[in-house]
Amino acid sequence: MNAIVVHEFGAPEVMKLEDIPQPKAGPGQLLVRVRAAGMNPADTYMRSGNYARKPALPYTPGNDGAGVVEAVGANVDGWKAGDRVYLSGSVTGTYAEYAIVASSDAHALPDRISFSQGAALHIPYATAYRALFQVGKSKANEWVLVHGASGGVGLAAVQFAHAAGMRVIGTAGTDRGRELVKREGADSVLDHKAQDFAAQIAKITDGHGPDIIIEMLANINLGNDLKMLAPHGRVVIVGSRGDVQITPRDLMQREGAIFAVMLWNVPTEDMAEINATIHAGLTNESLNPVVGKELPLADAVQAHKDVMEPGAYGKIVLIP
Repeated sequence: MNAIVVHEFGAPEVMKLEDIPQPKAGPGQLLVRVRAAGMNPADTYMRSGNYARKPALPYTPGNDGAGVVEAVGANVDGWKAGDRVYLSGSVTGTYAEYAIVASSDAHALPDRISFSQGAALHIPYATAYRALFQVGKSKANEWVLVHGASGGVGLAAVQFAHAAGMRVIGTAGTDRGRELVKREGADSVLDHKAQDFAAQIAKITDGHGPDIIIEMLANINLGNDLKMLAPHGRVVIVGSRGDVQITPRDLMQREGAIFAVMLWNVPTEDMAEINATIHAGLTNESLNPVVGKELPLADAVQAHKDVMEPGAYGKIVLIP
C-alpha cells in the first residue's frame, strides 16, 4: 500500500511516499481503508522533531482520518466491515491507504458527512470543545473572541459557541476567511490586523470585553488579549509558536486567568464527553466541518507547507 514514511526528523521534504506492506488488525483493533487523512499543525511540529512527543522512527504521520472498516480484529464488538468511521487516533498513522486503529478510536460517520469532512473532525473539534467548555467553562450569553476563526479549530469553536448561545466574535486575515466565519455562526467578524482592533472589540461588547478568548497564536496575541479581557475573563491558549512577554497587572486588575489545552492530557471520561458531544452535533447538524483544500497523499510535503501559511480557510486533508 502507499503511505507517507518519515525516516528522520526535519523539513517537510523528509516525508516520502513509499510502498509498504498492508498492516493487519490485531485483537481490539480495526483495519480501516483510509479515504481521507486529516492534517494538523501538530503533525508538522512532530515531523520537525520540535514537539514534546517524538514518535519512534520510521513512522507514518497522522492521527485524524475517515474511511471504511476493512477488517475487524478479535475481541471487537460493535463494528463490521463496511462501516463508515472517522478516527480519533491511529496505531500506524493515517497518511496511508490503510491504517490500524484501536476500536475505541473509531466513531460512526453519518452519511451526510463526507470522508474529507470526517477527516477534519477529531483534533479540531475536540480541541475547540475542550477549550471552550471543559477548560474555559463558557456559558450561554457570554462574549467569546475566537482568534484565527477561519482555521479548523477556529471554525469548530465558532460552531460550538454559536450552538451554545454565546455571542461570538471571530477574526480572520482575509475577506474570504471572514465571509466563511460569518457564515458558520459568528455574530461579528473582524480583521485581526486592523490598527483599531481593540477599539472595535470594545465597541461590539459595549466596553465589557470578551469573557473568553480562544487563542491560536499566543506568542503574537496574548499580551493584547489581557488588555481587552472582561472582568473575570479567561484566555485559553490553543496554539503558540514561541515565547511572549505579558504584563501580569493586566490580568490582576481583571482577576482573569490564562489556561491552555493539549489533547493528550484529556482524561478518559472527558474525552468520552467530547466524543458524545461531537456525535450529537453531527446528528443535529449544528456541526459541519469545513474542508478548504484536498490534496493527494503524494502532496503531503506541500500540505505541511500550506498549513503553516497565514490566511487559513478550513481544513487541509490528504486523499490516499
